[in-house]
Amino acid sequence: MPRVGSGPPHEAGYDSRFAEEALAAWETDNFDLILMDLEMPEMDRIETTVLIRRMERLSGAHTPIVALTAHAMAGERERCFAAGMDGFATKPVRSSDLLGEIQRLAIVASDVGSSRAKIRSVGGTA
Repeated sequence: MPRVGSGPPHEAGYDSRFAEEALAAWETDNFDLILMDLEMPEMDRIETTVLIRRMERLSGAHTPIVALTAHAMAGERERCFAAGMDGFATKPVRSSDLLGEIQRLAIVASDVGSSRAKIRSVGGTA
């Protein structure tokens, strides 16, 4: 598994793409995780998450999504989880916090038999 680094995801060995490109790639590839940067202007990340979850209901798959946001306001975490996200990390992202979320989600995935091999970052840098 690639390590979690302090730079942009692609510098740590992760596949990092932006918005529409990432969503199109998600439809054809299998990924362990999506890092959803909520501050990027290209697409509404909440709606993108809802769209992914809707498509997953048809396929039976589930890719964990971790929200990345600089807005740690009351209710933001709950809004992300209500949209179908599985984790939440605030920016600036501390490697230990992000790694903790990834490990927590990896344990959950292993409990349900996930065997994917890639991690996807959507829209920005961690």
